[in-house]
Amino acid sequence: MDCKAALAEAGGDVDKAIEVLRIKGQASAAKRSGRATSEGIVASYIHATGRVGVLVEVQCETDFVARGDEFVQFAREVAIHIAGAPSPPVFVSAEEIPDELREAERRVFEAKAREEGKPDDVVAKIVEGQVSKWSREVALLEQEHVRSDRYEGQTIEDLRAQLAAKTGENIRIARFARFVVGEG
Repeated sequence: MDCKAALAEAGGDVDKAIEVLRIKGQASAAKRSGRATSEGIVASYIHATGRVGVLVEVQCETDFVARGDEFVQFAREVAIHIAGAPSPPVFVSAEEIPDELREAERRVFEAKAREEGKPDDVVAKIVEGQVSKWSREVALLEQEHVRSDRYEGQTIEDLRAQLAAKTGENIRIARFARFVVGEG
């Protein structure tokens, strides 16, 4: 029945109807974001060289979804991304970045801009842009998936939101660990 209503809302245009359905799916996923995620899986990925390994905990609301192929595949794709990201993520989301660290980066970017002799009004804009870019680089959900052949232009958050809309559940990447031989 949703399809018929979306088609009517789009004036018979199938492409617009698909867009309407996607927007409604994302809106209903946003409503679910506050619900508890007590089920899920820990996915792993070890690169072919054996020098990089990743563990990632992905949570959902029900065991039924946690055992589903799409959920398991999503968790594996996240692990693959973390292993292969050119700029490995440090935090799951930008909201997790501590204020002290964000301020330290802001000071570094500001000092750099001032060294280059930029005017004060330009410095503020440069600093905000640089901090925003840095946040996207260190936050997993903000990064574009490394497998651009399969997920061109899609961030990890986009993929998570699509799965949440498809399953009708709150999907959450709880934490991850990346191991590299010779580091840490």
